[in-house]
Amino acid sequence: GYEDLELSTQILIKAAIKRGLSFKILDRADNFISLTNSKKSEIIKQATKTSKDTFISAEIMENKIVTKRLLGKNGINTPFGVSYTDKTTALESYFEFRNKLIVIKPKSENFGIGITIFKSSFSLSEFEIAVNLAFQNGGPIIIEEFIVGEEFRFLIIDNELLGVLQRVPANIVGDGVHTIEELVEIKNQDLLRGKGYRTPLERIELGVSEKMFLGHYGKKISYVPVKEEIVFLRENSNISTGGDSVDYTDDIPEAYKNIAVKAARGVYAKICGIDMIINDISNDKPTNKDYAVIEANFNPAIHIHTYPYKGKQRE
Repeated sequence: GYEDLELSTQILIKAAIKRGLSFKILDRADNFISLTNSKKSEIIKQATKTSKDTFISAEIMENKIVTKRLLGKNGINTPFGVSYTDKTTALESYFEFRNKLIVIKPKSENFGIGITIFKSSFSLSEFEIAVNLAFQNGGPIIIEEFIVGEEFRFLIIDNELLGVLQRVPANIVGDGVHTIEELVEIKNQDLLRGKGYRTPLERIELGVSEKMFLGHYGKKISYVPVKEEIVFLRENSNISTGGDSVDYTDDIPEAYKNIAVKAARGVYAKICGIDMIINDISNDKPTNKDYAVIEANFNPAIHIHTYPYKGKQRE
């Protein structure tokens, strides 16, 4: 009877029932619930927005510029970036960035929306499309250096590291018969995939970002990949844009876990998802050249750790 709620909220309700807590749904559409025992009551939104975090900590994490400055102040490495409030000025910066590896993204947006990554040369028209995507909600954008490596999500609750995932960008595997478009449709038939965070994984879309990304590699959605050929559809690896999640909690050196916990403290967060790029996870004594924290998330999904695409489930 709760399948319409976000999966993270479903997990929380299940845990409450197992522990003998009373719960009440206050607003189904917003995933607002209350949990009560004989001593106190707590109001929770979307499983991880609670009274444990202050309003200002959420505001800090939503603002990527402030996040960068606070992390830097605490000795955490972050990518160099420039903020733009005006679309014309942002477009004029093409000649400054055209020979660099860059990320273009909204200043205040989560879930991988409006992000474009250029890992190779790009045209002015492609740059313009990316800038327009980042500005689609009207807010400022950031253009920053692209950090080479693999992306990991660290889940921290009250200064404790509870889970680490490698996030793999949306992709399909060729069979020598079907087109990319058909393979996406086949992969989306998996019952693990849905929309609105009610399932462990999100459906893969073939929108402007995906088509532009494929175009960089000379492919269209009508291309037929050969058998076992892996075709990535996006550069950013958010689960919310169709990416796959692989549990790495037991495989990441403690040094990186400590950096993630320190980063969460740096933005004053009790419940936090730290996104980190690591170029060599076997290095147990990393320097600032070995990693970069690219984002701190104030409403991290817990279901992606409980139900990873591959690997051990984390409660």
